[in-house]
Amino acid sequence: MSDDPLASVRERAETALRSRWPAARLQALEPLAGGISSLTFAARSTGTGCERVVIKVAPPGLEPVRNRDVLRQARVLRALEHAPGVPVARVLATDAGTPPLFVMEHVAGDAYEPKWDTAPAPPEPPVVRARALAAARALAALHRASDREPPGVRQLRATGEPELTPADELARWTALYETVGPDLRAGEAALRRALAANIPAAERGFRAVVVHGDLRLGNILFCGEQPTAIIDWEIWTLGDRRHDLAWMMVFADPVMERAPVRSQADLAADGAMPSAGELLSEYLAAAGEPRPPAQLGWFVAASRYKLGAALAALIKRSRRSGRPDPGLERAAATTPAMLERGLAELESGLEQPRSGVR
Repeated sequence: MSDDPLASVRERAETALRSRWPAARLQALEPLAGGISSLTFAARSTGTGCERVVIKVAPPGLEPVRNRDVLRQARVLRALEHAPGVPVARVLATDAGTPPLFVMEHVAGDAYEPKWDTAPAPPEPPVVRARALAAARALAALHRASDREPPGVRQLRATGEPELTPADELARWTALYETVGPDLRAGEAALRRALAANIPAAERGFRAVVVHGDLRLGNILFCGEQPTAIIDWEIWTLGDRRHDLAWMMVFADPVMERAPVRSQADLAADGAMPSAGELLSEYLAAAGEPRPPAQLGWFVAASRYKLGAALAALIKRSRRSGRPDPGLERAAATTPAMLERGLAELESGLEQPRSGVR
């Protein structure tokens, strides 16, 4: 085994692939930008039927648990591989060594978050709208797949994967908020107390589904208007589907901003994003449901709290680096307004956010 860490990862990935494809070969790894919980590489492949593969590796020196547990991500991808309407990359091989890794097929496509991202050539407005509605249908398909219990999802339940309640989820993000200083917690306590005082009941006939945890356009690859893969499964859980639905709706109007300056083309893409109400309607139509889930407003407010906690942790890390990221500083400046919006939504008692609110 090579002393070069990258060469070692390539050799281990190649060996794992050869358990299925004896002639498998990988070329040198190319780092891919993306998630912060694991290391991601691409490589050209021969002997596997895939021209390119992606390798996800747990960060060396850290225990591979929670969002760093790459093999847990591989399990959910395998469970959903044949779920109708749920595009995911195919897992090709795993290696439980140190650090653990898995290899999956490379899926073509690009991801763009219309309310946040900047790009030299962002998607045209009609494409943005079509992508958002397709994402709502894919989310309905994900939840429907969990309800229908394909063998892969049954296996997930059999592994002892815990089912998280809304109270568990709130505690999870509260704990993350507690890791940052008071400069990043303005408005956090008021929304947290209001959420804790109004934990919603389970839906009638509730059954925990696979919850992606961060399903939005920025975490779906598209070729044109067609979704090709839902990516970034680091924080998936078994839980209440309303978390995913509310999260997607929040990104129709996140209030928090991520870019100090955006081009006219980016702003045109932003303006083409369907409203939260439209996304909800598309989800319900795809799910075959006549009305929204009960107490959805709580989950929308909780999603704003979760977004604040997740970004606060990133902002803290950025500032400690000595080179604060301008995009994260913009997020810090706009977080209080987002938390205020969440508190207002919760206190309004609305079952769903107002369509088109900006």
